Amino acid sequence: MLNAFLLTRGWRDTSRGLELEFHWATEAGAVCTRFSGQEAVFFIATRKCSQAVEILKSLPGWRHRDLSLKTRDGKAVSAFYFRTMAAAREAEKRLTSHTIPCWEADIRPPERFLMERFITAGACIEGGGNRSGALYNPKLSPAEYRPNLRLASIDIETTMDAQTLYSIGVYSAQTRCVFMVAGQTRTQPLEDGTELIECVDEKACLQAFLDWLKREDPDALIGWNLVQFDLWVLCDIAARLKMVLDLGRGGARAFWREEKGEGGRRFVSIPGRVALDGIELLKQANYQFDSFALDNVAAELLGEGKLLHGAGRGEDISRLFETDKPALARYNIKDCQLVWDIFVRQQLLEFAIERSQLTGLLLDRIGGSVAAFEYSYLPRLHRRGFIAPNLGELRTDIVSPGGFVMDSDPGIYHHVLVLDFKSLYPSIIRTFYIDPCAFWCAELSSSKRHLVEGFNGASFDRDNAILPDMIESLWQARDRAKAVDNKPLSYAIKIIMNSFYGVLGSTGCRFFDPRVASSITLRGHDIIQSSKRWIEQQGYRVIYGDTDSVFVWLCSDEPMADASATAVGKTLAEGLNRWWHEKLEREFAIECALEIEFEAHYKKFLMPTVRGSDEGSKKRYAGLVGEVGSETLVFKGLESARSDWTLLAREFQHELYRRVFADEPYQAYVQSCVRALMRGESDAKLVYKKRLRRRLSEYQKNVPPHVQAARKQKEWGLGELKRGDWVSYVITLQGPEPVAGRRSELDYEHYRTRQLAPVADSILYFLDDSLAAITDQQMSLFG
Repeated sequence: MLNAFLLTRGWRDTSRGLELEFHWATEAGAVCTRFSGQEAVFFIATRKCSQAVEILKSLPGWRHRDLSLKTRDGKAVSAFYFRTMAAAREAEKRLTSHTIPCWEADIRPPERFLMERFITAGACIEGGGNRSGALYNPKLSPAEYRPNLRLASIDIETTMDAQTLYSIGVYSAQTRCVFMVAGQTRTQPLEDGTELIECVDEKACLQAFLDWLKREDPDALIGWNLVQFDLWVLCDIAARLKMVLDLGRGGARAFWREEKGEGGRRFVSIPGRVALDGIELLKQANYQFDSFALDNVAAELLGEGKLLHGAGRGEDISRLFETDKPALARYNIKDCQLVWDIFVRQQLLEFAIERSQLTGLLLDRIGGSVAAFEYSYLPRLHRRGFIAPNLGELRTDIVSPGGFVMDSDPGIYHHVLVLDFKSLYPSIIRTFYIDPCAFWCAELSSSKRHLVEGFNGASFDRDNAILPDMIESLWQARDRAKAVDNKPLSYAIKIIMNSFYGVLGSTGCRFFDPRVASSITLRGHDIIQSSKRWIEQQGYRVIYGDTDSVFVWLCSDEPMADASATAVGKTLAEGLNRWWHEKLEREFAIECALEIEFEAHYKKFLMPTVRGSDEGSKKRYAGLVGEVGSETLVFKGLESARSDWTLLAREFQHELYRRVFADEPYQAYVQSCVRALMRGESDAKLVYKKRLRRRLSEYQKNVPPHVQAARKQKEWGLGELKRGDWVSYVITLQGPEPVAGRRSELDYEHYRTRQLAPVADSILYFLDDSLAAITDQQMSLFG
């Protein structure tokens, strides 16, 4: 018996039928299991069976049988089984051309095989015959196993056009070496412990790397932009050299899939190994950076960066390749080490393992909220007697609203408390039995007993709800993870629980129904509004509410100790929790899973207006929190919290707000900032940064400033930026221009009116003041 963790899964059609292949990391090393004689399956309406049999009679290798399963509207279904995937796809094509729906035809056999056994990632392997280096047809059962994966950090260096290979760096617990094209064959140790392995040409360099890969045999390759650049470029170079890039175990080659269109994303499957990209994992774990460039992220997280910096790095790399190969090797291995250290410090591998164990998503899967939901939900749905609908099957005019955002009362306040509902949408699902299967059962039920009313005509059968139990299990698992300070697991669970509403409200999910989704969001609206009324009955005032939070003004401008305000906040939270428990028991006879918590006390708080209006803004505020002497300014949605505003605006806002909140004079500070701007003393702080969301050629009618700057950068021969790249630009008297190669004078008046004035006026408005009033006299000096 072996404890194992899933690395990759696949299938192949053979002369003996469909064969499934799974690669695992185990206590005893890498293991491959194969399951022969498998079948692909989909479902059709039983009443269409005789017609389907006639249509498929010329197709070999299939069978069918009636089942006790049914569709969402209660119609009986039959299962059609196929010995090969090719036959299943041909059958689906024939049937759908005769308007016979085929349900769950898109579920691939390896996923169905595991999900129906409730295996996500961890498994116990028992028995099986050993043949051709694999275990055939062993018994698999789910297990809570966390592997100790063998990692290798990979980074390549090439010419600037990525057409010619210079070197491949590899860094692991056992290895620190660089394979480099050098026109000769020799090995030399460097002073930092790196082994520089010189190779005669590109082919020898690539082969030396592949030989090392087979020897060290890591479970996972890690890197920065690993799939989109490093592995893709190696694949291209191998093709040019007429080599097989056998990155997989057992000499298996990598399989690529690329999105259509220029600049489309690439995806790779490496049998027996996973490719983990640091950028993608940080994004999955909800990290935010102004730039995900390795140099920037390493500086923020590790306090160190690459050995070469700046826009001329490409030329520097080529120069070192020609003149100082040991220096290039040190640069190459440093990048590998930075990635390794980021993975260790942020526990990215642990996060990926926990996410995989919870969801059934493979370790290197990007995104996949819908896939994760369906992987867990489908087998439970089948055991309730239903099959899943097809994507887009539902046609409805009902629209599900988003989260409730309350109209705000703008102003500067003393003592504002924030009360926050803990995981509001998951707790609504738990409390009100909101679930697709429960909705279908309620629709089919002739009795109203055991039903909980939702919105837009929806009701839910509390005896057939699947999601509440799934969420409760996750909730308990998160509490256990918090108790032992398992942060990767705790955060992975939080992301999964909070994704459930997004999945149910997405037209990209086969279970989408606006009646189900709106029963979550509209219940959230009611909860926030009812909570507001209860709080105001206690003598306080709710000045804002946003999806799962309420902002409570204590209606006092008198000094108040932080401990006293905290006590009020906790008392309000406890009272509101009791009220909701009693209300739901009385009105619905259900147990309340809602939980509101006291989150923060803002000593000073600003709720600004919408620019150019007296109306209060939404999702934008600032406040001062913390004990005397250690206060912190918090910005939400304002310029200081946004990377698309200049450093000048962000620094100006932070200091101006600090002075206003501290009741310090601010006029002289405003004047000094404007004076420094107009004299050219703040030029380094005037750079805008914005990402290209599309290719340059796709911007036609409305061409925003960053695109104008990117086009000038291309026209001026300074390099072409691609979709996803960041554009650094400034506003000049001739319009937007790239920072690199700027030709015109800066437009200081633009920065005064578009950067400093909006920041200043958002808070000075409440003091009957403005930037113009403070600086008009000063500006005459620059006329």
